[in-house]
Amino acid sequence: MLVDSHCHLDRLDLTEHAGSLDNALEAARARGVGHFLCIGVSADNAGAVKALAERYDDVDCSVGIHPLDLKPGEEPAMEWLLNELNHPRVVAIGETGLDYHYEPEAAELQQASFRLHLQAANVTGQPVIVHTRGARADTLQLLREAALPQAGVLHCFTEDWDMARAALDLGFYISLSGIVTFRNADALRDVASKVPADRLLVETDSPYLAPIPYRGKPNLPQYVREVAEFLAMLRGESYERFAEQTSENFKRLFPLARVKSAA
Repeated sequence: MLVDSHCHLDRLDLTEHAGSLDNALEAARARGVGHFLCIGVSADNAGAVKALAERYDDVDCSVGIHPLDLKPGEEPAMEWLLNELNHPRVVAIGETGLDYHYEPEAAELQQASFRLHLQAANVTGQPVIVHTRGARADTLQLLREAALPQAGVLHCFTEDWDMARAALDLGFYISLSGIVTFRNADALRDVASKVPADRLLVETDSPYLAPIPYRGKPNLPQYVREVAEFLAMLRGESYERFAEQTSENFKRLFPLARVKSAA
């Protein structure tokens, strides 16, 4: 069984599946995907991801504000975040983090929001899902300052081994997406080969970043199979063992997730 540890089910392009999310999830299940974590990115979609998690037995969700969804003067409030997290199908905080690639001018606002999410993680004990791009030093600094007692994950990891090792030293997991299959991703493949087996997750980040051979097309949860098969081959492992290991990792990191054991 595979777990798609990071997908945006409320944003999928469902053209391939006749506009039906039911069909899209069934296509993924037919390829061995047994669970999905649907990610919150804003106050506006918190209700949507919770509704999807309530609708499907094999979907859980997270709630948080993506750094690129922040609006000046509308910073998330701790009361709002804690209230949203108090839901039986919300198993994680985020995605949150820092992204200076697109909005370097918003660094201060992003840092304040990231700190708030990390504080919520300390209050609730829930794992935090971290987005980081173009902000390596500040991301690590804020994670060190937070000193979280529980693990989290750097999702859709695209940095080098030095950052991965620093995150691992802080207790974090590393999640890899279809980017690892791209032709120019040699540095990321080096990371993928070195991450300890018990600290690795796999994701689609769908509808974004479809893996080879679907690059340039809308991504779907069913394509997590291509990512997993590629990583298993890269690491010299059997696909079956890789799928089992990453699913166990997911259950360990997200203990509130209702992941059923493989039949």
